[in-house]
Amino acid sequence: MKVGLFINTQFPEGDDVGQRVPEMVEQIGAARDAGFASLWFPHHWLTHPMQMLQLTPLMGYLAAHAQGMTIGPNILILPPLNPMHVAEEAATLDVLTGGNYILGVGLGYREPEFDAFGVPLSERAPRFNEAIGLMRRLWSEDRVDHQGRFYTVKDAGLSVKPLRPGGPPIYVAAQAEVPVKRAARIGDAWLIVNIRGIANLVPMMQTYRAALKEYGRIPLEYPITVECYVGERHATAHEECRGPLQFKYNAYAAWGMEHSSSGSFEDFARDRFIIGDKASVKEEIARYREMLGVDHFIMRCQWPGLPQERALGSIRRLGEIFAA
Repeated sequence: MKVGLFINTQFPEGDDVGQRVPEMVEQIGAARDAGFASLWFPHHWLTHPMQMLQLTPLMGYLAAHAQGMTIGPNILILPPLNPMHVAEEAATLDVLTGGNYILGVGLGYREPEFDAFGVPLSERAPRFNEAIGLMRRLWSEDRVDHQGRFYTVKDAGLSVKPLRPGGPPIYVAAQAEVPVKRAARIGDAWLIVNIRGIANLVPMMQTYRAALKEYGRIPLEYPITVECYVGERHATAHEECRGPLQFKYNAYAAWGMEHSSSGSFEDFARDRFIIGDKASVKEEIARYREMLGVDHFIMRCQWPGLPQERALGSIRRLGEIFAA
């Protein structure tokens, strides 16, 4: 099993974002020293009043601090973007990381983002499919001729090829049956995000494994992204991260992502987040592995408002859990 760190790049209105960057560097150093294998970054546009650092320049800046860790977006919203541009940036990031780059992509869901790019939400899936095929050609062929429904390349090639032959792996995020089958068909892995709870993921994993068999494909791994906080004491762990997590999920709701937060925070967090002390978190990780067969836990340990010392403590305790 592997553990990765999901970096928080979102900050409340009025926060000094410049001061948060050294904290990210410190978190990456703590994760690296604790044996974390990977580093992941979120992506959105037009999040005002929530402040959010943009994906590609931040990954390029922080790659030097990763020192051998795999890095990648979790997830890049692909359909509004031109795949030529994404393929060029991915190739550069692959070179900067010594071939340790993974391109995590998804359809997106926020209408203001698509409206700003002049891309209809209804075109998400066909743009996504065409873009992935075109990027793989650009990474592997010297010159490409492509005349598709949305994108055109006329006898041209990338400015630099990735170090990894064929280009970086593409991990596809999905939260419903049809997109999960798409992840099996065109992705190198299904990038799971545990937003709706583990019970909803079990049938989706069955769908995914059946689709892999149908398409004759073997994924590189089974990664899952989970909100995780490891406190010193189980009795106080929920209270220590309650406010920051509620702030984050209220923002999701304002952006149009469906989730039910009725009842207590503990009820909402159950089967959706992993929160507790080292012993209880270790048990939950084992339960996820048994129920889903996942083998790469990408843990978000920081949310707007969580003190840096708590985030660092959680990262170090997670490293101890996986080291054991």
